[in-house]
This record gives sequence, structure tokens and C-alpha cells, in this order.
Amino acid sequence: MDGGLESRWTTVGGLRIHARVGGLGQRGGPVVLVPGIGVSGRYFAPLAGALVPHVPTLAIDLPGAGRSSRPPRALSILELADSLAAWLDAVGIERADFVGHSMGTQVLVDLTARMPDRVARLVLVSLTVDPAARTGREQLERLVEDVRNERLSLLAIIALDYVRFGPIRFVETGRYALADRPEEKLPLVRAPTVVVRGDRDPLVPQRWAEEAAGLLPDGRLVVLHGEPHGCHYSAAERIARLVLD
Repeated sequence: MDGGLESRWTTVGGLRIHARVGGLGQRGGPVVLVPGIGVSGRYFAPLAGALVPHVPTLAIDLPGAGRSSRPPRALSILELADSLAAWLDAVGIERADFVGHSMGTQVLVDLTARMPDRVARLVLVSLTVDPAARTGREQLERLVEDVRNERLSLLAIIALDYVRFGPIRFVETGRYALADRPEEKLPLVRAPTVVVRGDRDPLVPQRWAEEAAGLLPDGRLVVLHGEPHGCHYSAAERIARLVLD
């Protein structure tokens, strides 16, 4: 178990999708945690640990990542959002609160823009991709800069997940993420949304975080002092409070 969660598998579209679930006896709507590129829901363990005493919590491994089955090719943001919706149907969740991190925020923005009735509230942590740096080279440079600010325990989880995900699938998925235009979809997101940025996150400049929050019909920005891109991990208690408020 990770963060009070246990493993569950669900077959969706011929793929076995893995999720970590906990707190199912708690009252209130479920909270679904959606990870970034190539990583599993395992890196949500600190956040899940803060949520499961209060709400049902589910951390999905998107197709190809973590313990979920690998589709024949990398999936686009739209396809990942459709896969997430199909998984929600399969596990019987009609509507939920969602927390996304990094590329997971793009999946959730796409899902919410096209299927608004599925989303009660959103927390978008470290929202990608900054429109002013939409090349692989720029993102890699920022990622290398961010690594120095992250906790070693988080980096260890990510490294193992990336090995399983594989370099080819990572590059192909990254291309889809860079081609995505969340700034065009954010005005269509009707759900109350909190955009969270760590002020030591080079991948999400303050300018972009402010722009994104401003594009949302019901959005606000929360900046966490001293936190990096992986603030969902290093500032899990603070983010849990935003989810539970």
C-alpha cells in the first residue's frame, strides 16, 4: 500500500488499468489523482495519505505508465482524457473532484472542457505547457534546472517509472503534450479550479500560472513559497487542504 491506498485493476478497452484506491468508506465525493508524463500514481502517496482519512481517493496509472497495460503506441492528450473517462465509467464514478500534476493537468483540462458534467472541482498543480517554451529543448533545460530543487525520494520514484515507460514512448508522449494547447481550452472549464504553482518551479513561470488562472471562468492561483515542480509531493499537506476546503 502507498499512502493508505491499495491496488485495483480494471479492464478498459482491452487494457488493464491500475489504480491505487483508499478511503472508500469516507463520505463525500471521490477525489481522483492524475499523474504526469510516464509516472505512476505512486508519487501521489504523500497527498493520498493526507486525503484518505477524509474522502475516497483514487490515483490512476494512465495507460502505458506504472502498472497499467501498455497500448501499442503513445496516446495523445485527447486519447488519455478519453481513457480516463472510460475508466471512470468502468469503476462507476459519474462525477468527482480531480487533482492533476504536470501533464496530468493537461489531461484534466481536456476532459473538463469536453465533458464538464464529470468534474465537480479541479486542482491543477504545476500546469503545463508554458506557451512561451513549447519546444523539447526548452522543456528539457527547465526540467534539468528543476531537478536540483526536488526531493531525492521523489526523483527515485520518477526514475523507476521512466525506465518502465521507456524512452520512445516518453518522447512520443512529450510531443503530444507540447502540441496540446491548454490555453485554448481553459476558458471552457466551468468547474471551480485552483491553479497551484511552486515559486521554485522553472517549468511553470509565474507569468504562465497567472495567465492560466485568468483564463478560467472560475479560477484562482495559489503560489507555494519555496516549492518546486513536484510540490504535489513536497507540499502534500498544503495541497490536501486546498482539495478539502
